[in-house]
Amino acid sequence: MATPPRSTRRQKADQQGVSAARIRLGRVFRVESADYFLLLGTTLFLVVLGLVMVLSASLVESYLEDGGLLDQAVRQGVFAIIGIPAMLIASRMPERFWMRIAWPALIITCIPQLLVVATDLGIEDGGNTNWLRIGPVQFQPSEFIKVALVIWLGLIVTKKQDKLGDFTHGVLPILLVGGGAIGLVLLGGDLGTVMIMGAMLLGALFLIGVRLRLLLLPIVVAVVGFVIVAFSSENRMRRIMSFVDSNCDTGSADTLNSCWQVMHGTYALANGGVFGVGLGNSAAKWSWLPAADNDFIFAIIGEELGLIGAIVVIGLFVLLAVAFARVLRSSRTMFAKTVTAAVMVWVIGQACVNIGVVLGVFPVLGVPLPLVSAGGTALLTTLVAIGVVLSVARDPEAPARAAARAAARRARASERAAR
Repeated sequence: MATPPRSTRRQKADQQGVSAARIRLGRVFRVESADYFLLLGTTLFLVVLGLVMVLSASLVESYLEDGGLLDQAVRQGVFAIIGIPAMLIASRMPERFWMRIAWPALIITCIPQLLVVATDLGIEDGGNTNWLRIGPVQFQPSEFIKVALVIWLGLIVTKKQDKLGDFTHGVLPILLVGGGAIGLVLLGGDLGTVMIMGAMLLGALFLIGVRLRLLLLPIVVAVVGFVIVAFSSENRMRRIMSFVDSNCDTGSADTLNSCWQVMHGTYALANGGVFGVGLGNSAAKWSWLPAADNDFIFAIIGEELGLIGAIVVIGLFVLLAVAFARVLRSSRTMFAKTVTAAVMVWVIGQACVNIGVVLGVFPVLGVPLPLVSAGGTALLTTLVAIGVVLSVARDPEAPARAAARAAARRARASERAAR
């Protein structure tokens, strides 16, 4: 019997290798649930939109600070390049992995925050000491605590799910440990981040079924603590007083200075009109609007893309909320319900606060627009947190369906070969 030519054998081997590669890729990117792809797609769209808007909003500030137009945009892009694969890797991890690392993650992430508030390594910015510099690296430990708190909350609620109707033995231990982690951030004076973390903790407990009467006392304590801390700082007092001052633009010099950011955010939105002045043509970013690429990036979006662009961004966050809600509704385990509820309150709540500040609904609280604002630490941790939700949103029946389809294809191929 003649031996096939070497070229034919090599061609067959190459075809077999391609087929094997297709099978391996099919296993990695197998069909997931519609909720999974809705959440993933909306997240990626917001990240891309954020990169474009950070590039536009930061050009002037980057040039004035560093002499390079693209410095801030490049930094944001680097964190996106790191964060998106990190999100996809996190989405492949099973629940038992997250539950195994929950306690170590919470303890490890609290250590840098202790360095922020207890050593000279902490950096003050805008009246808050919430940054840590180690050599050339500068980051916000509180953002990592958010992710760890999400995973830890999923673990502890799973263990105490039979006691969640008992305040003393069920809810109180969760609030004490979670409140302790939040208290470390409060020591740094970052009231905006503390508010988001507190809402994340209490909101997640409410969404998974803890009765409101068990949460009333913690809510009252949180509100009282918020008021006390807010009025204990002269900087925060000025911002609050400027917010309640109806004649902000005609007040004293101090009041006008406190109103500056909100006023020029409003001017930027008004200047954009319905259709906007065009991408890159913002006037407010020319040193008129502080934090144009961060806390007030929504104002730049409204100015450059107009009312239509602002509505699109709000619509994307509504779609993201719908994706979270669908994952929450279809979750089969208490861990999945808890982490989804926590991340939903975190991301959607923070987006509402940021947009509300720009629109003048809330006083300036200093929280970025998730996935859109400049800030590498915030972008990275938000993507990882969404990756945790994606990991519990994966369709558990997908492997069985994929195997059934593969078996059906093999059967049809065998029938055709037999004919």
